[in-house]
Amino acid sequence: MTSTLRQPVPVETEPRPGRWLALAVLVLAVLLVAVDATVLGLATPYISEDLHPSGTQLLWIGDVYSFVIAGLLVSMGSLGDRVGRKRILLCGAAAFGAISVLNAYAGTPGLMILSRALLGVAGATLMPATLALIRNLFHDPRERSLAIGVWGATASAGTAVGPIVGGFLLEHFWWGSVFLINLPVMAVLVLVGIRTLPESRDPDPGPWDLASVLLSLVGMLALVYAVKEAATHGFGPLTPATGLLGAAALYGFVRRQLTLPAPLLDMRLFRHRGFSGAVLADLLTVLGMSGLVFFLSQFLQLVQGRHPFEAGLAELPAAVGAVVAGLIAGRAARRFSVRAVVSGGLAAIGVSLAVLTTLDATTGYPLLGAALLIVGTGAGFSFTVTSDVILSSVDKNRAGAASAVSETAYELGAALGIALLGSIVTAAYRDFAAPPGTPESAHESLGAAVEASAGMPAPTSKALLEAARESFVHGLHLASGAGAVVLLTASAAAWLLLRNQRLDRGL
Repeated sequence: MTSTLRQPVPVETEPRPGRWLALAVLVLAVLLVAVDATVLGLATPYISEDLHPSGTQLLWIGDVYSFVIAGLLVSMGSLGDRVGRKRILLCGAAAFGAISVLNAYAGTPGLMILSRALLGVAGATLMPATLALIRNLFHDPRERSLAIGVWGATASAGTAVGPIVGGFLLEHFWWGSVFLINLPVMAVLVLVGIRTLPESRDPDPGPWDLASVLLSLVGMLALVYAVKEAATHGFGPLTPATGLLGAAALYGFVRRQLTLPAPLLDMRLFRHRGFSGAVLADLLTVLGMSGLVFFLSQFLQLVQGRHPFEAGLAELPAAVGAVVAGLIAGRAARRFSVRAVVSGGLAAIGVSLAVLTTLDATTGYPLLGAALLIVGTGAGFSFTVTSDVILSSVDKNRAGAASAVSETAYELGAALGIALLGSIVTAAYRDFAAPPGTPESAHESLGAAVEASAGMPAPTSKALLEAARESFVHGLHLASGAGAVVLLTASAAAWLLLRNQRLDRGL
């Protein structure tokens, strides 16, 4: 089997003309995905009010996108290596825009879940292709680090633009409008990308193995679903069977990759401590943060009473910190060390999440804003450097598959984080003591409790809201505390696994 690790190949020293303009087009795809991910959190209370999903359905709306995209990223990254990264990027962007319309006009919880799943299929084509094209556009390691920093900074900027634009739209239009903002970005990306992006592919890729694709998809979906169900409902009769099915499929995927002459993913990459350390750091970071990210908008709106636009502005410090850190992360890692920057960033996030366990309805914004700024800064340093480590570890012809590993870790972490930490919040919330006459739906979600309170007498309504908000905040404290433990553990693991790793050379 041909190794995908970096081999002694002729070094390309001539900069590619137009590479910075091409990068500007690539970051539009990143912006597209980042904006979509952040507006969903703001729109969740409105979706709850309009579609009346159960608590479990609400979690599925939040995490089915990540489930599907995690199952398909490696396959789509490998497909881009074979058929062309430009082609799969532009086709995926067009599909992403079209399916966003379906999200906007979903009329039932089931249709919304299906729409999010289809969006995951389209989204799986975008992120690996953008990073792989960066790997092929920028041959100089320092230029590539800056390009990856711009890529990461744009994703962070999208997390700021999404809530602000989404908040404005939610105050003036219906909740579906937040998904329609994907359309103009998609149109610009496709029209400009056709003319500016160079095509690149592996010149000798081998066949795209459909059996590997199915094993990867089934394994990821079944395993993550089993974790989610166990966290939410305990071990029912189907949960262990589903988990075993997922584990067996992933085992079959790994075994198959080790025997194929041209695998979708060279599993020998994971034998290298630096590559594995970067992937593990990404997975644990997102897992620890995702519960907070998913529920923070509900806290700002439904507990502290902020309007959607104000809630979007309140989350801005995290994006500002991530943008600044992402742009200087490569320089910092070269001056100090990869492990110092990554481990230090993760530790900063962990401490900030611990601080957020003190939040309540009366918490002033300076504390929240400072904590979010530190969270964003730590994430910007960590994600930028780990992406650079992963991308630099392989020959450019296999960059799509390696990029997909990075994105799979991110999306799998998000799915598991929402499933596990989100289930902690949901389980803690459901136990609150409601006043007599409260409908059972009020125990499903805080949004449902707010809606139920609207038709009650004033004293009963006040009692319900106080009990529901207090229970929700308690769940948020538990999720933030668990996230802090995960991030501090990730910091220690990164310090050990990224020892002697440098950006200027491979693994």
